[in-house]
Amino acid sequence: PEKIPKPAGPFSVAIKAGDFVFLQGFVAVTYEGGRVEPLRGDIKVQTRRVLELIKTALEGAGSSLDKVVRATVFLTNWDDYPGFNEVYAQVFPKDCPVRSTVQVSKLWGDAAIEIEATALR
Repeated sequence: PEKIPKPAGPFSVAIKAGDFVFLQGFVAVTYEGGRVEPLRGDIKVQTRRVLELIKTALEGAGSSLDKVVRATVFLTNWDDYPGFNEVYAQVFPKDCPVRSTVQVSKLWGDAAIEIEATALR
């Protein structure tokens, strides 16, 4: 989709494989006039933006958030877990995908969170 920045390296935003869509990891960015800029803000702001980007990418691949079966979440600060989890639970209120959440030392653009997802199509 045009609302998703093109990859900056040798990888794809999304790959359709059989009945699945595999997404790259998304961090919170804005995409204005062809420029990708990190989105600053607390973990809730960043989590909402990441989930918006995932939703857009899935819809472009013929899927949707309600078809996500797996998510991997990377946080740079474990203290952000409650805020992230609050927003995540609003998007996935029931029949949640399986999920792994890990702490990492750094993400692109000094992002606080990155999420990758796999969904059915």
